Amino acid sequence: MATRFDPIRDLDRFFSEVTRTPNSTTLPMDLYRDGEVFIARIDMPGVDPSSIDVDVEDRTLTVRARRESEVADKDVKWLTRERTNGTYARQLTLGNRVALDRIRADYSDGVLTLTIPVAEEARPRKITVSHTSSDRSADVVESTSTDEARGAEG
Repeated sequence: MATRFDPIRDLDRFFSEVTRTPNSTTLPMDLYRDGEVFIARIDMPGVDPSSIDVDVEDRTLTVRARRESEVADKDVKWLTRERTNGTYARQLTLGNRVALDRIRADYSDGVLTLTIPVAEEARPRKITVSHTSSDRSADVVESTSTDEARGAEG
């Protein structure tokens, strides 16, 4: 069977393998706003949930986790090793408009979900306009008729 030559695919495969390192520790993330909360969903396959650490300091949210190899390195001969092990970290800089004290973190099926609420003071709000009617023409008529009544008496 002949192998089809595809220079783009071959170049892509080459650069993927050259730039991949055994210690590359990235945590792919989706981040979006849903109403009054920001949602960050971070992929962490194979991570022990007890190794996950989430903290906030100086408006920087840091997520750390550790994935250990299930195979003892000394007794095996690796044929290929693409799943990285080690400590993973990801940082997000949070603005002034989020409620730091109400951030929630849930880990399920290899995905860490961070729910970051918008601060109450940063939420859009509708301001009602009060309306007072000032009927100045009635005041003028009333004072005029009072003055006329005094003049008729005196």
